Amino acid sequence: MNADTLAWWTLLRGAAAVNVVAWALAAWALWRWRDRWPPDAWLARRWQLLLSAGYVLGCGYRSLLPVFDVQRLVLVDSFWSSVLVGRSVATVAELCFAAQWALLLREAARDTGSTFSAAVSRAVLPLIAVAETFSWYSVLTTSNLGHVVEESLWGLCAAALVFSLLQMWRRVHVARRPLLLLWCLAGSAYVGYMALVDVPMYLARWLSDESLGRTYLSLAQGMVDVASRWTVSHDWAHWHTEVVWMSAYFSVAVWLSVALVLAPRMKHPAEPLPSR
Repeated sequence: MNADTLAWWTLLRGAAAVNVVAWALAAWALWRWRDRWPPDAWLARRWQLLLSAGYVLGCGYRSLLPVFDVQRLVLVDSFWSSVLVGRSVATVAELCFAAQWALLLREAARDTGSTFSAAVSRAVLPLIAVAETFSWYSVLTTSNLGHVVEESLWGLCAAALVFSLLQMWRRVHVARRPLLLLWCLAGSAYVGYMALVDVPMYLARWLSDESLGRTYLSLAQGMVDVASRWTVSHDWAHWHTEVVWMSAYFSVAVWLSVALVLAPRMKHPAEPLPSR
């Protein structure tokens, strides 16, 4: 295996192990502090823990068996590395992550009385479900146009989330504002990456394919293809374009997912904060 590819894969597997430990510590801390949460907050945190487990395990699986979907490239020669399995795992994991943010925003909207944030919280999961549908379209047909729409929807949801958090700024307890600011900065960085890097990359790939007159698969052909065809490649030249997003996705995004398990409530200044 190419040295660069091996180093990167080792990094992904190491991150997966760290992520599992981090989730276990979060679960331990949540159980230890269970008596400090009001009943509704405790229920929300348990859902956060379960949803985070789905995301942690999904990203861990994909770290162990990386796959480059449209190109059908894998590092391990196995059906379990196939695009069919990998994309199915990714779909479940990403819906879990989106549900975490929707749940957090719904709780914050309820605590601050923000009707706009409540509306956004209801829209996040359906929009991400649509994004996953476009992702599958691209994976099955090999047309990157679906990925353009998919990543645009992710960016749109993140932008709406940031705007929602900013909109409730004056309504949250002053002690929570540094955390709120951190979330807004992280979300803004993600939106910037999607708008300036990720979406343009997929758009450029689609335009290149169109200029070459590439023929795409039908959905039926694609379903057979993703289940039966994969190409093993350890060549760094084939993987280097995926390194940045995969590395950040399987590390930083997972840490955010785990952190949401213990995220404090954004209580209105007129209301007492729960004892921590």
